Amino acid sequence: MRAHECHHCKQWIEEGEAHDCWTTTEAALTEDLSEELKDAWERLRETAADFGPQRIYASGKAIMFSRKSCYFFVRPKRSFLEVIVFLGRTVRAPQIKRVDQTAKTKRAHTIHVRHRDEVEAPITDWLREAYDFCEEKRR
Repeated sequence: MRAHECHHCKQWIEEGEAHDCWTTTEAALTEDLSEELKDAWERLRETAADFGPQRIYASGKAIMFSRKSCYFFVRPKRSFLEVIVFLGRTVRAPQIKRVDQTAKTKRAHTIHVRHRDEVEAPITDWLREAYDFCEEKRR
């Protein structure tokens, strides 16, 4: 990786220099999940990865899914996966626990996933919409 400023600690890291201010991995964040939640996580990750090119990485207590910017992230919890999806519109549905306006044209939708079978339409449709919205916003 070329020289850059760490977005966590703001330290300048030279090219090739090791830097470990915020050690976390997908495996570390998901290792304590129940089998049901691990299955749901795997299905969620596979679904998103199939959308196309993107960066999937652990950051703090979340796993981020990003193109130019983050289009959704997952916070693994003890009894559910908290999925935050960024859309250009407000969605009203039983699966949506909360909606917050994060920018003029972007809203964060909070969804709780407890089982692999929940990772299907309409949730997967919203993830795809967020993936596409992220790219449209760049143009």
